Amino acid sequence: MSSKNYSQLIADYVFQSNGKEMSSRVLHEAKRSLMNYFAVAFASGKDETITKAIAVFSRFSADTTASIVGRNTKTDMLNAAALNAMAANVFDFDDTHIPTIIHPTAPVASAILALSQTQKISGSDFLRALVLGMEIECRIGNAISPMHYSRGWHITSTCGVFGSAMAAGKLLNLNAQQLNWALGSASAQASGLVETLGTMSKSMSVGNAARNGLLSAILAEQNFTGPDFPLDGERGFLRVFGENPKLESLLDGLGSQWEVLNNTYKPYPCGVVLNPVIQACLELHHQFMVMAGKVESIEFIELTGNPLLRQRTDRPAIRTGRESQVSAQHAVGVSLMRGRAGLAEFSDQAVNDVAVRALSEKLRFIDDASMSVDAVKVSFKMRDQAVSEVEVAHAKGSLADPLSDFDLEQKLRELAAYGKNGYQAQALIEQIWAIEKMTDVGQLMLLAA
Repeated sequence: MSSKNYSQLIADYVFQSNGKEMSSRVLHEAKRSLMNYFAVAFASGKDETITKAIAVFSRFSADTTASIVGRNTKTDMLNAAALNAMAANVFDFDDTHIPTIIHPTAPVASAILALSQTQKISGSDFLRALVLGMEIECRIGNAISPMHYSRGWHITSTCGVFGSAMAAGKLLNLNAQQLNWALGSASAQASGLVETLGTMSKSMSVGNAARNGLLSAILAEQNFTGPDFPLDGERGFLRVFGENPKLESLLDGLGSQWEVLNNTYKPYPCGVVLNPVIQACLELHHQFMVMAGKVESIEFIELTGNPLLRQRTDRPAIRTGRESQVSAQHAVGVSLMRGRAGLAEFSDQAVNDVAVRALSEKLRFIDDASMSVDAVKVSFKMRDQAVSEVEVAHAKGSLADPLSDFDLEQKLRELAAYGKNGYQAQALIEQIWAIEKMTDVGQLMLLAA
């Protein structure tokens, strides 16, 4: 055991931070994360997963103080935090931190947006708290990656609860001891399994990360105590959920090297490792104009990529649109066949497309550990033709080829219209870019509801 109390040092930093150490670049990236958050949450405006969850959660609502993105429903603060986090994650269209594959904004933003509808919070305070929450959850993720995710823990959920606790705790003006207690209560509620991917249950744990982190901060405000070493204790989170955790990842460069700058945004609604696959297949589609009549002449489609690609997306026998979000077989088949990869291409209807299914059966994998998760080589062989290859070194949306500010604005416009029958998002877009000038962030949710 180290003589350092890493948990308390994290809590001390969050308490002492006044945001002055955050550069304009860091704050701008936080706005980009928020832009993407609202975009993907809006997309779920008619999704049955969220509709069913709202119906059940409303039976236990304490009041109607907080809004749900893209809905006319209001509920209490804790339920709103959970439902908005679920909405932002349900289509696997949310942001992705590299290298942990955490989707960092959904748990943190959902918690503090719900809080902002119960007390007045300025835009500048909100933005700094968002950065701090994302920083802590991603650093905890760095400390236990890659084993944690490889063992089957859904890292967004297990680490996100700490981020939401710290962000909410900062806005509740908790002292350093209370912040450490909040980490303790969060550690007691950290959960989520990769086994749930492709089902409605997957987003449940992301919702819990937002709700339970917020609850942990509220309890700590009342001096609800916790262990002294919730993260790094002998039976603390990092040692129980990790194997030989890299404790130095918690503190190295803290306050000067920002994890939000390692955040990325997806152009397609699927697991992040499928982004380069889709990009390559869309290029092949345009080269060959693959149509249903040609499926039989295709001999094979081969994916060479990081082993994580096969491990997480080799799912040939999918039944639903939800499962298709993490299926390489479907992503390859639908993008090659249709030349598109939007929400409609990851629906139940698309999964049941006979031609897409036939094409997906031609797929095989080759692992190459030297390749990054945002790279792939797709080899495509048609009868009586030479093998054609498309290699993507860095997928669109990756750190090396990020979506632009305009791309993110367009994503918000398109997904808001998709999820809310033509909702016009311009006013919300303008407020996000100017959030530091807001005196009451709760007004942001009124624009989004």
